[in-house]
Amino acid sequence: MSKTIHEINEKIKAGKAIVVTAEEVIGMVEENGYKKTAETVDVVTTGTFGPMCSSGVFVNFGHSNPPIRMAKVTLNDVPAFAGLAAVDAYVGATEMSLKRGMEYGGAHVIEDFIAGKDIALHAESYGTDCYPRKEIDTYVNKDNVNQIYMFNPRNCYQNYAAATNSTGKTIYTYMGTLLPHYGNVTYSTAGELSPLLNDPEYRTVGLGTRIFLGGGVGYVAWEGTQHNPDRERTENGIPTLGAGTLALIGDLRGMSTEFIRAGVFQKYGITLYVGVGIPIPILDEEMLAKVAVKNKDIYTHIVDKSGKVDLDVLVNYEQLRSGQVELNGKKVSTAPLTSLIKSRIIADKLKSWILAKDFLLTEKVSDLPVHNKVNTLDIRG
Repeated sequence: MSKTIHEINEKIKAGKAIVVTAEEVIGMVEENGYKKTAETVDVVTTGTFGPMCSSGVFVNFGHSNPPIRMAKVTLNDVPAFAGLAAVDAYVGATEMSLKRGMEYGGAHVIEDFIAGKDIALHAESYGTDCYPRKEIDTYVNKDNVNQIYMFNPRNCYQNYAAATNSTGKTIYTYMGTLLPHYGNVTYSTAGELSPLLNDPEYRTVGLGTRIFLGGGVGYVAWEGTQHNPDRERTENGIPTLGAGTLALIGDLRGMSTEFIRAGVFQKYGITLYVGVGIPIPILDEEMLAKVAVKNKDIYTHIVDKSGKVDLDVLVNYEQLRSGQVELNGKKVSTAPLTSLIKSRIIADKLKSWILAKDFLLTEKVSDLPVHNKVNTLDIRG
């Protein structure tokens, strides 16, 4: 038995497609087996809502009269990169306010844009014959700029190492606050709901894949930065470390602050919580076996984020989600950075879009690399 994406889309248009979430399909397989479930189910939806620092937004402000070639730009006192064309800028999620520091940053600007708020734009220029204006102060919002779209260079890590701290002092990291002497473990994934864990070999996810992004429709634009599919994998093909990543794009005007939220990690910095959902077409029984993966069969390493100890502890997400793992002979509390509740909402919302015939699947136009070299920076004095 096999299906094509075209055939599945025809069933969606006719209102006959069977669509379930990645959690729901597990129970169906347990009750009916792989063969019958593969014949029945057409699409499995995934979801994740977690911190994705490598995110940002492109904005084209439109021209003033007289025009300006923006060389320096701030938005609500947050620097934006203006080394593009005259009135284009890129707002990075982790950029901090010049005055408020990590209380407010690029992620907050992005959330405020989505919320429809006015944003204070300040721009400076050196002045040219064709762009004589040297300074401008005004307010912009998502409705009065020309284009405003999210482009995230690295989202949806396929898997990610859990974090702990071996030292005698509390440390503050992008994995949250880590207590001394292995006092806690944090992790960041939706486990069996997470998009690339349900398509570990990238059979259906690739360039051009239509997705749920931040409450609206987005697309996979490219492999994500640090895409490293050659990481260690278990027998079921699932990596135990980061592996694949995705570069994502989508119109900010269709997004919601329910699924794009600014966040601040204490004494570390600013991040952006991004909601992503990817539909997985069930092309055959083999594809079904991948999406029916359970938390107990998805493993990751626990690493020491202080860098002092080379840990080699392998745990699965059922253990992490239980609230405790055993580390160095003692029970240690665990906590997720990814919201399971929001991840479920995303998978359910994407499911509802497909059932309402508002969302069709796309054929990928190119594959994600299944091999990739990732370099470390060579420091030369």
